[in-house]
Amino acid sequence: MFEKVNPGHPDKIADRIAGAVVDLAYRMVEDPLIAVEVLIGHGICTIITESSVDVPGEEVGKAVARIYLPNRQDAHLAENQLGKIRCGDNGIFKGMPVTLEQSALREIAQAIWEKKQCDGKYILDNYRHRLVICQSNAEDLEIRALLPVSYMRDAKINPLGPWTGGTDVDTGATNRKLGSDMGDAVTGGGLHGKDLSKADVSVNIYAYLKAQKTGMPVELSCAIGDETVDGKPYAEIVGMAREFIWGLGGFEKFAEWGLI
Repeated sequence: MFEKVNPGHPDKIADRIAGAVVDLAYRMVEDPLIAVEVLIGHGICTIITESSVDVPGEEVGKAVARIYLPNRQDAHLAENQLGKIRCGDNGIFKGMPVTLEQSALREIAQAIWEKKQCDGKYILDNYRHRLVICQSNAEDLEIRALLPVSYMRDAKINPLGPWTGGTDVDTGATNRKLGSDMGDAVTGGGLHGKDLSKADVSVNIYAYLKAQKTGMPVELSCAIGDETVDGKPYAEIVGMAREFIWGLGGFEKFAEWGLI
């Protein structure tokens, strides 16, 4: 069983804003230390950062204005890192091979997002042959036409009828949709709004990549100050995570869909 939300869900909007602020920090220096918390809702966006660089407020404001568009929705409804790259926090981490069920739901969510870029969440339970689509600002037939043929007939779409959602009727917070972003690999810590020194980001990405390569679950742990994880220099793990993030287009793009 697996749940997926799209980038228009309030929690994902918060993740994307946090990612955009981290992107700004990385444009200023090569290896910033930054953690971003975002809380949004009802026309208000609150951002709290702990940062080694002074990110211009004007640029942050532009990012918020670009990503957070409340009018689109109906109102109804430190020192550890000096001289050497070492683990920036404690944590336990799990990487899991992506299942066929998760891949299928990711594809469905993406297909809908391409046509309807507003709040939506989806549940696929292949064991019970059940697909539930809750998509704002959309009619049943409109969404059904976007589904793979095998799901068109039996999918349950907006069980309570057409609805409008988004940040005027719901709030969003960074890292509140990790089940959507990580599937069976959710352990502790959040993926979004943090620099690459944080194990929550780099070790989670490393565990995910290793699980996809081996086809086996990966379980790891680390402590603040560790210079190696899984027998690899922490700097190497950070480098792998950096390549993965830049391959997606940055932290904001990473926040759209997460690891799945």
